[in-house]
Amino acid sequence: MANLKKFMAHVDMVKISCVDSTELVEEARKIHKLNPTPTAALGRMLTMGALMGASLKSEEEKLTLQIIGDGPLGSILVSTNHTGDVKGYVSNPRAEAPEKPNGKLNVSGIIGKGDLRIIKDLGIGEPYVGSLPLVTGEIAEDFTYYFAKSEQIPTVIALGVLVDKDGSVKRAGGYILQALPDTPEQILELIEKRISESKSITEMLEDGMSLTEIATYISDDLDTYEVEERDVSWHCDCSRERMERAIFSMGKDAIEELAEDEITEVSCHFCNTKYQFEKAEIQKMIAEKQK
Repeated sequence: MANLKKFMAHVDMVKISCVDSTELVEEARKIHKLNPTPTAALGRMLTMGALMGASLKSEEEKLTLQIIGDGPLGSILVSTNHTGDVKGYVSNPRAEAPEKPNGKLNVSGIIGKGDLRIIKDLGIGEPYVGSLPLVTGEIAEDFTYYFAKSEQIPTVIALGVLVDKDGSVKRAGGYILQALPDTPEQILELIEKRISESKSITEMLEDGMSLTEIATYISDDLDTYEVEERDVSWHCDCSRERMERAIFSMGKDAIEELAEDEITEVSCHFCNTKYQFEKAEIQKMIAEKQK
């Protein structure tokens, strides 16, 4: 579970969403048995997914965030919906890279060079796919670049995951601050200065700051007020029926190959839940394919 709050500031010219995703990211770490740096990478993406998902307008809308890099981590995929609930995974949960000179986890080192993809499914027609090359591989900067290039919205994004000595998630969270197109330049300068002077999101959470205090601080404390609060969580909607449909959607030859085994085991990428299908069930699918 994670707590997410939305705010308005500067006479409704600036909107802010903040989330404390500590418990959510820790759950993902346990599910995927992540090393520290993959924990930070997936945690940042899950946090961003919660922030972006909570801005969707209808139940039909879904969002997929994907990073495909050439580093040892491989790819990261996160899926979210209008509630802000998220699920995700990385290709290599055991990936690691030497720490940065400042002692921080080297997220960009395990991601490498690659692309950021945003897939928006509005529930009508083909999904919209936006793709941009990674700027730094540190994720927050890459999404900031995406909003600047693809949506032309002045945006500041902070994402952070603080991993404890035992590998567990000590703190995780993030915020996204966006200004309306007609926001005066002096307001943007005030916010930019305040954010440049602020601690990281995980440091602020570690200091005991509430989401309201964080939003008030980064917006330079001008007419900041809360407009919404919600809980978001890790949620995988996989089921045996979904897995059965996935097998059925495979080619006839591929299904016949599965029927050679007494038991076919299928695992969900998102939550690692395993589903078993007996040979007779696979043969029944083959018979239905032949109708």
